[in-house]
Amino acid sequence: MSETFTSANDDAGAAGAIGRIRLNFDLDVDVCVVGAGLAGLTTALCAARQGASVAVLEGRHVGWNASGHMVGTVLPGFDLPLPDLIERIGLAHARALWALSWAGCEFIRAQASEASMPGIGLSEGALEVSNVDAGDALIRRLQMLHEDFDTDVEGWQVERVRTELKTDRYFHGVYYPKAFQLDGRKYVHALARLARKAGARIFEDTPVVSIDPSGVRKRIVTPSARMRASHIVLAGNVHLGAPLQRLSDTLLPVWRYGGVTAPLGERLAEAIAFKGSVSDADGVDHFRVVDGDRLIWASPETTWNARPSGFASALQRRIRTVFPQLGNVEIAETFGGVTGQTVHGMPQVGQLRKGLWVASGFGRQGMNTSAMAGQLIAQGILAGDDRWKLFSPFELVWAGGVSGRVAGHVVNLWVRGRAAAAGTLARHRERARAQERARELRAAEARRQAAQRPGARLPLRPQPSDLTRRPDAGEG
Repeated sequence: MSETFTSANDDAGAAGAIGRIRLNFDLDVDVCVVGAGLAGLTTALCAARQGASVAVLEGRHVGWNASGHMVGTVLPGFDLPLPDLIERIGLAHARALWALSWAGCEFIRAQASEASMPGIGLSEGALEVSNVDAGDALIRRLQMLHEDFDTDVEGWQVERVRTELKTDRYFHGVYYPKAFQLDGRKYVHALARLARKAGARIFEDTPVVSIDPSGVRKRIVTPSARMRASHIVLAGNVHLGAPLQRLSDTLLPVWRYGGVTAPLGERLAEAIAFKGSVSDADGVDHFRVVDGDRLIWASPETTWNARPSGFASALQRRIRTVFPQLGNVEIAETFGGVTGQTVHGMPQVGQLRKGLWVASGFGRQGMNTSAMAGQLIAQGILAGDDRWKLFSPFELVWAGGVSGRVAGHVVNLWVRGRAAAAGTLARHRERARAQERARELRAAEARRQAAQRPGARLPLRPQPSDLTRRPDAGEG
């Protein structure tokens, strides 16, 4: 594969440990970043480029979790739907946050050139499709995105969608021509290389045991060393654990698994002509073509951990359901990772107390928002930029622990079930309309042929008096 989407075992071999450096000596830095995922590495890169001394502490290795296992779609927005965001904070505030999410996209595009990241595989365009026939909703969404948020979008009617995606599962679509996608795993590792080149030091296999955020110089303890820093950035997602359990408890862990098919040959092109990434409006399916004739497909979410390989059969069923012409495809590789979802659906970005920062809770919209958060925090630390305060309405809220995970799982099942039922009903209505049109066409054709026969005369429409007259009327 030209794009390396690896399984959950990609870190198991000895080769994966080559080049990793553990922190085994005490160190003083300006900025300590906890977590070497997308948010942490972006923060480290931006801070190092501005001249700060930066150290990144990672308990396992760079990009081991969700940051290194994704479809790789980059488009603006957040987990929280725009209408809900506007209702909560108002249009002007929502516009400002939307602009920041776009800035995150542009940051990634600026880094992901073939010159700086060879083989990154950047391609253009993303399509969001609906599972129901909702033309009016499409028009409202397009108007909101274009007029209120100054976003370049196109509305695709059913015929256009089904020209690109040969399935009756999808109806209308919103096309983002300026969105793009790339190899997510290559991107996170290339980001680490850029951060090192800028001067940041990345220590892997170095979990944080404890954090003391008091004082001007904060103290961080690892198994083999101690560190002091003026600023600590918590970018460890749901894995902060013991050092800051209360922060971890504000995130609902959500796992999403996916896979890459074996080469499918020409039959894939016959089913999918669209070259960008595709996601449905209900968040159930997310896929795109890679390497010309392979399909990378992300499965529905779950709040329970499992081995990615266990989802191969579920992925096969899902692909067969949406594109039955592909048959029972072979899943060559599987991958998975856990993201942290907040109760309010917005990321956690900002300063918890003086010198203690957080960048987490990105949910399924992690590419652009992690890049956005890294820039904002680096600018906040080193340039006094206070745009991170735009996220202050979204406070840390307890996610409910195990009960929250159970509730989240039930909600996910309900949403998927509702989406499936709505899709089934929409397709039934579409078939019924098609059958009705066919009957009308047959009836019209029969009338036309009857009118063209020699001497044929169409039956006269009965008069009301004929319908009401009794058969023996007038007979004595």
